[in-house]
Amino acid sequence: MNEEVELIIDEARDRMEKALEHLEHELARLRAGRSNPALLDGITVDYYGVNSTLTQVSNINTPDPKTIMIQPWEKNMLGTIEKAIMAANIGLTPVNNGEVIRINIPPLTEERRHQLVKQVRNEGETAKISVRTIRKWANDELKTLLKDGLPEDSEAEAVEKVQEMTHSYNGKVDKVMATKEKDVMTV
Repeated sequence: MNEEVELIIDEARDRMEKALEHLEHELARLRAGRSNPALLDGITVDYYGVNSTLTQVSNINTPDPKTIMIQPWEKNMLGTIEKAIMAANIGLTPVNNGEVIRINIPPLTEERRHQLVKQVRNEGETAKISVRTIRKWANDELKTLLKDGLPEDSEAEAVEKVQEMTHSYNGKVDKVMATKEKDVMTV
């Protein structure tokens, strides 16, 4: 296989890997009835005029499966962090005791679990669409190389390799989705 073909296949693999990582990141933010610091990803606070994430201004940990504890590095940030969590509208209520902020994770209702499973499936389908789009991009690039003089058997071999990669990443997406669905449906 020539160098350009290998570059296309490597680029496709990198892009598919990023699609899978994006799916994992999005699913980590879904609440599955257990405490997870990723639930607070994306929440920012004003820290001396700079928009900062909670992880940049505090320690976040999970002392037990139903609690998230946020310990700001400066006590004067307690109120700001509490307001930011309320404003984020993630369905969680922070409790400020003057030292730390605790967030109790309520158990999920059956209806909410089914909504979350639908959301997991939507995210998974989006990831699969990304993988298929990447496959199409790679195949189009290979067709261009074919027109520019790449031997047909090299192009066919590369297309087969891209298809195998697509199949592999779709399988990985299914695995990630199944794990999250099981996590969501576990009471």
